[in-house]
Amino acid sequence: MTDLRFEDVSITYRSSSSRGDVPAVIDVSLDLPSGSTLGIAGESGSGKSTLVMSALRLLPKSARLEGHVRLGGKDIADLSFGEIRAVRWAQASIVFQGALHSLNPVRKVGRQIVEALSHHAKGTWTTPELRQARMLELLAEVDLDPGKAEAYPHELSGGQKQRIMIAMALACEPAIIIADEPTTALDVIVQKQILTGLASLVAERGISLLMISHDLAVLSAVCEYLAIMRHGRLVEYGPSDEVCLNPQAEYTKQLAGAFPQIGDPESRLHPRTAKPAEVRVAEPMTMTDEVVLEAKDLSVTFQTRQGPERAVHGVDLALRRAEILAVVGQSGSGKTTLARSLLGLQETDPGSQILFSGRPLPKRAKELRAFRRQVQMVLQDPSGSLNPKRSVYEAVAEGLQVQNIRDDEHARVIAALEAAELTPAADFIESIPQELSGGQRQRVVIAGALALDPQVLIADEPVASLDASVRGEILSLLLALRKNLGMSALIITHDLGLAWNIADTVAVMKHGEIVEYGPVDEVLADPQHAYTRELLAAVPQLGSQSLVGSRGLVGGRNLVGTGGPSEGPGAHGAEVSDGRARGTGRG
Repeated sequence: MTDLRFEDVSITYRSSSSRGDVPAVIDVSLDLPSGSTLGIAGESGSGKSTLVMSALRLLPKSARLEGHVRLGGKDIADLSFGEIRAVRWAQASIVFQGALHSLNPVRKVGRQIVEALSHHAKGTWTTPELRQARMLELLAEVDLDPGKAEAYPHELSGGQKQRIMIAMALACEPAIIIADEPTTALDVIVQKQILTGLASLVAERGISLLMISHDLAVLSAVCEYLAIMRHGRLVEYGPSDEVCLNPQAEYTKQLAGAFPQIGDPESRLHPRTAKPAEVRVAEPMTMTDEVVLEAKDLSVTFQTRQGPERAVHGVDLALRRAEILAVVGQSGSGKTTLARSLLGLQETDPGSQILFSGRPLPKRAKELRAFRRQVQMVLQDPSGSLNPKRSVYEAVAEGLQVQNIRDDEHARVIAALEAAELTPAADFIESIPQELSGGQRQRVVIAGALALDPQVLIADEPVASLDASVRGEILSLLLALRKNLGMSALIITHDLGLAWNIADTVAVMKHGEIVEYGPVDEVLADPQHAYTRELLAAVPQLGSQSLVGSRGLVGGRNLVGTGGPSEGPGAHGAEVSDGRARGTGRG
């Protein structure tokens, strides 16, 4: 069996800039014995991905590693290129975060699995027939229909693409699987399926699992032990239920509080953040009965190779002044198509009605442009929404220029940046997107919408790709915009916790239809529809150990020994103090 050990590992990136060398991992010791599960949590920049990539020598040439990374007792630094290539896939494999970017878009997924077998398992599946049979066996193992082997990546859902990645990782029967944010941006049902699949593989095949995420609830559902990293250092380590439910480090408490527990009254309309957005008015705006944007019997049908396919069917929806309405559901439920229809970006079926301030959505280009000044959209990926070569000022001013608003452009841009809590605005106007954090980029996108002084903001998964602490800041900002400006917001999300956190009303969509609709407190506290209950049941809970039982029992199989802490994964005999973890020998 293969174990993985990080012994006093420090990793530094060489830089030619004035910043000098950048330390990414500082003196970390962790242990992953064979057949065990370890989760590493932390935000972007914490060093977690750098640490796990060092396990298979996947770091760039600019990285300098000190200490030892041992795989199966061998220091990976001593392995030749041929030896490390043999280790990858056969002994340890990685499931990367972005399945879409990891799969070849012009090759069928079945062929990509066979390709992995051809290159890395020549001594076992030696003929094309055996490799084809193994590929079909892997698809069954990750609960995919054999017919999916003939699909291209773009023809699969996010969850299906992630399962293909897991099948490829399992292809050569490795002893260790490293999963880097395997469920980010997946809806809760698919997320639970992926996590359940990983937990089952650990139980049935005795595979070791090293999983990294910024969501403690996701990790606690699968991993017996958790390590918390911040600024490259190990700040807390222990059994997952203890770390989640009784965290000792202040940073761990912040991570645990960033994702609200549905039903918790303290997190209702109060996103947890160290930087709450400022409410600047003496009398904050609250929801009124005035309907700003309304859909009546809205349907959308797409023409596909298999014939017409209805994406949205008979939707009735009303967004009131200063209301935050969350539309929740799985991928493919029609949420984004609904949002595009409300903006006039998607053609609707005959009989559908969209009303803005009681008037039908305009059809002529000039009138439609004026409408879109009042209803602005914030897309999911801030990096993809911003031109990397244009400054923050240019990005925010672009909407004003498209709308031919020339008066006081500079003042409008400054006011929008300040409304989006990018203060002082003068410090940001000359920056380009690469110089900003993920949260700052999302604020720039929101500022671009605010510059037009809209009445309605439609946000498609506005925090799905953001860190835990930044998530709280953006949600706090959306609440502050409602209170300061009386702005209405329609938020598309698969995250029921977000709806509980900031929304007044929630609409639950399934297969293009709204199956439940009402005040958040009523719908999420006492759901009437079976699908809403299914969504709520799939939300991971902190310390729930819903997929991995106490002391590593998964499906009745003991994954770790019972001889005490030395047999579980962790900082082998580590003493954590002052943010440093020093190995003191094994158990």
